[in-house]
Formats: sequence, structure tokens, C-alpha cells
Amino acid sequence: MIVHTKTKDNRMSKLEELLATKGALLADGATGTNLFEMGLVSGDAPELWNTDEPDKIRALHRSFVDAGSDIILTNTFGCNRHRLKLHNAEGRVKELNMAGVALAREVAGEVDRDVLIGGSIGPTGELFQPLGALSYEDGVAAFREQMEGLVEGGADVLWVETMSAVEEMKAAAEAAQDFDVPLVITASFDTAGKTMMGLSPTGLGELRAQFACTPVAIGSNCGVGASDLLAAIMDITQAFPDAIVVAKANCGIPQIRGDEVVYTGTPELMAKYVHKALDAGARIIGGCCGTSPVHLAAMRSALDTHKAGRRPTLDEVIEEIGPLVSPPNREADAARAEGGEGGGRRRGRRRS
Repeated sequence: MIVHTKTKDNRMSKLEELLATKGALLADGATGTNLFEMGLVSGDAPELWNTDEPDKIRALHRSFVDAGSDIILTNTFGCNRHRLKLHNAEGRVKELNMAGVALAREVAGEVDRDVLIGGSIGPTGELFQPLGALSYEDGVAAFREQMEGLVEGGADVLWVETMSAVEEMKAAAEAAQDFDVPLVITASFDTAGKTMMGLSPTGLGELRAQFACTPVAIGSNCGVGASDLLAAIMDITQAFPDAIVVAKANCGIPQIRGDEVVYTGTPELMAKYVHKALDAGARIIGGCCGTSPVHLAAMRSALDTHKAGRRPTLDEVIEEIGPLVSPPNREADAARAEGGEGGGRRRGRRRS
């Protein structure tokens, strides 16, 4: 097993060096919802904007850097052959991933401080066998192809996010072992405290020993609300106190208003979320769907002014951040454990 907590010549990765210096890091905010504000049309591939609208992608990255992000993720969430084939662009995987890194790297170079580039890698969008047609080997190949572009482009971290299926995470980790770049894996625990494929937060921690290379950090992103995400990372940090944990919550709770999805989180709420995440043990904190540069600036201030408190209880999280949208179903969990059942179906959502 290759363990990517250090580089192959036994040096600490840039991510670990920055964590050692700063203690906790601020990641960026939403990609999709902010690009929609810039004119992206639903159904279009944001990744094509890496070549078609590079100024808008630079502007998005710059807004996050100006708000104080220590890590910005490339506009490559769906930049694998299976998602790109929906737009007749499956032959442009390497080109679009390299372009995505180049745009982020250009913006990071504009400031006189360290800003790391996370190469965003989302689910393939396909169901793995036996639920679907995609073989494990083809999944590994698709992730490896995307990672080749990200690494050749100069990404500091391979950032696998919004995962649900165990076999898909294992495929991404197997692909990552070919590269001398640290790996991060985050899942979306959006179905009664688990992923839609039935994985629990503590289950993600236990999976680390089964991955072909060990992630330098694990955690949660997206989901259904900040309180639900905090509950998930609290489970991880309690069970695995030595883990570097990522918390990248949606901006409050999504609500359908007409034909739009509106996120209810205010900058003040997201600042409170940062304080709770830090006290819960998270080391890398950011925002997912709905999180704007304005939210992120408030989160930066919260991180910089944070005074360590005791670990929050779930009741305290609910009181300050809001109710759980999809609380764990303890009765169903018990029945599943007794009957050996598990799993569901899921196609990975786009990080927005």
C-alpha cells in the first residue's frame, strides 16, 4: 500500500506543511451556483468554460482567493470521460483538466501567500457493476485519465469529492496511487446520516485502511444542510481523532422557490458553522453549494478570530445552526445491521 501522507521522498506534502503552519485552512466555496450567476445554463458543462470562458473561471477563483481561501478547487468536478461524453467532449479530458489547473494556478500566483490548488474530481456519473454497467477497472481507468491531466497541470492535491459508493472511492484511490500527489476524499452524507449508497461517516474512516493509497484527509461535502454535515464530521472526529477532517457544507438548507434552488445560509450562519466545525475537530473548512465569496469572507474572519471551545454536542449544533434535514433513521439502521442489508442507488451529483 502506498501511503500519501508524505511524498515519495518522505517530504511532507504542501497541504500538510500549510496545515502545520496555520493549524486550520479555509477552502473555497461553490462552483456551479456561482457560475450560474455568471451565465452558465443548466445542462451545460461548466468544465467547457475552462477553454470557452476562461476569464469567468479566473474571476471565480479570484473572488475566493480575495475572500481568504487557502485552497481553491479547479473547475473540473465532472471532467471525466463518462460525464464529458454527454457533451461530446470525452476526447478532451486531459486538455480540460490541464486548463482548469492552469487557470487556478494563475490566480493563486497573483497573491503573496500560499494558495494550494485542489484538483476537483467528482463521481463518474455511472453506476458500478453489479448495479450498473461500469466495471471497476474502467472506473479506475477513468479516474486515472483525469488525474493525469490534473497532475501534469500542476495540482497540489487530488481532491475527490461528493462521493457515495464504496467501490467508486476505492477506484479513485487506486488510480491516485500512481501519482506523487496527496489525496483527499470527501463523501456526501445526505440520506438519513449516510451516503445514498449506505456508507456512514465512521464507515468512511474505516475505509482508509482498504484504499490502495491512504488519503491525507477525509471528510464530508455538499449534502442537505450545514447541521447534517457537522453531525457527520463529528462522528468521524470522535471515532478517528487523529484524522485530518474536511468540512465543506452547503450554505444553509436548499429550498425550491419556483424553478430555482435557493440556499438559506447567511454569512453570519456560515461563520457560526466555522466555529462549530473547528471545535468539532475539522482542520479544513469551506463551503459547497450556495456559498458565495461574501459567505467565504465571513468564514475567513471566523477562522482567524476563533477561540477554541469545547467539543459541541449535536443539540448545540441544532440550536445554533438549525435542524437536521435528514436525521439518521436509527430503527432502519438497526434492522439493516440485523439483516445484513445495505446500499441504495446513486449517480453522483455535480458539486455546485
